[in-house]
Formats: sequence, structure tokens, C-alpha cells
Amino acid sequence: MTYTSPRRPQLFYTTAPMPCPYVSGRMERKVVTDIGGPDAERLHNRLSRAGFRCSHTIAYAPVCPSCNACVPIRVPVATFSPDRTQRRTLRRNAAIEGFEVPAHATTEQFVLFQRYQLARHAEGDMAGMNFYDYRAMIEDTPVDTAMVEFRTQEDQLVCVSLIDRMDDGLSAVYSFFDPGMEDHSLGSYAIMHLIAYAGRLGLPYLYLGYWIRDSAKMAYKSRFRPAEILHHGSWTALDPANLPPHGSNASRFPVSLPE
Repeated sequence: MTYTSPRRPQLFYTTAPMPCPYVSGRMERKVVTDIGGPDAERLHNRLSRAGFRCSHTIAYAPVCPSCNACVPIRVPVATFSPDRTQRRTLRRNAAIEGFEVPAHATTEQFVLFQRYQLARHAEGDMAGMNFYDYRAMIEDTPVDTAMVEFRTQEDQLVCVSLIDRMDDGLSAVYSFFDPGMEDHSLGSYAIMHLIAYAGRLGLPYLYLGYWIRDSAKMAYKSRFRPAEILHHGSWTALDPANLPPHGSNASRFPVSLPE
């Protein structure tokens, strides 16, 4: 598939089927494209609005032939309203502050990253990453990327969020946190911090990647309300009760990308 821009043709490729890491018994396929080069920021903005995610210099979106479980989701900053549990999380972590730092890997971050992977995702591919792999994940980017470090009053690093900045919002790329602080719900706290941070930057949305209703790892994203999902090519208010059953999503990939 080719999208032709005034600058250069944009080529898209489909990956081979692989076991889905989120829904047991299903296979996944992705459409991918390289966004490296002088057009990276413009392509990243347009593709993100079309439901793509960015990893290194690659943008990707699911095109699984028999499943549409992965639904792009974002939170409108101006209307977000934390529920009772989320307000409790904010109070519990009131002494933890988030600071934006450049996208440069540090040993301190990597130690926390390893602890998180071994405690939460020991069987996953990321658990075997060394420092150089981690540095590539953080620093190998053609777009406006930064990190938010969350620290206690004693300057202990307890959570890190990798973010991409776009023209209409922030994209929460990946977060990890101290697995010994499970009762603090640091992952949820990080998302609420990023929502507020996007508001301070004057950006209307926080993009959360893919919401997967049938995955315990990904279903939590729908708790940040009101949320919007990309459905049939348009961003619309999330109403889980009105979503269709999981079926073919072959038509979800956009023929024309939004401006």
C-alpha cells in the first residue's frame, strides 16, 4: 500500500502473522511504515490521528483479519474527570512529583525498568533487554520525544513515562514503575499527571495507544473518562455498551490519512 505525499511516496508493509500478546489464541498482523527523515514530525502527527503508534522510527497499526480488539483511544484533556478511585490515587501520591527530562537513558532508569519487567512481565521480550536495548528504545526516535521522571520527596525515582509530543497532544508511549509500590497505582497516577501536563502545555489530547476490552493488561485505559476511540475512521465518545462484537477490521486502515 502506498500513500503519496507532495514530498515523497510513503510505503506501508504488512507483517507476517504472529501470536497475539494480549488476547490468547489469536494471531496479530500489523501494517508498518518508516517515518524517519525530514518529514517525521508531520507523518507522526497524521498517522497518530489515524490510529497508528510509533516505535523507534516505525509507525504501526493492527490489521488482524479476524479481530478488531485493538481500539485506538485518547483522553480529551479539558473534559477529563477522575472518578472516586482515581481521586484517591491522586491523594495517595500527592508527594510524588513528575519532571520532564530529555529522552536520554540513564542507569537509574534502567535499574527501575529491569525491576519492573522482572516483576510484571518476566515472560515478555522486554525482560531480556540490556542497557543498550533500553537506550535504543528511549533515544532512537525521529520525533519530539521526552521523558517524565516521577520522584519522591527523597528524590527516589519510582516511575518513568516515555512520551511523544504532537501538534494536538501527548502520546503516552510506555511507562514503568517501582513494583514494590503496587498499592500506589503509579501507572494510573502517571496517566493523570500526563493529562494535566498536556493541559498546561495547551494540548487537547493524551493518546493512550490501544484499548483492548478483553485484555486485563489493556482494559484499564477505558477508566479515564470521558474517553474517545477511533471507530470507522472517526474519533467518537467511548461507550463500551455500543461497541460491535470483535470481527474483521480489514477496513479500519485509512485509505486517506487525516491532515
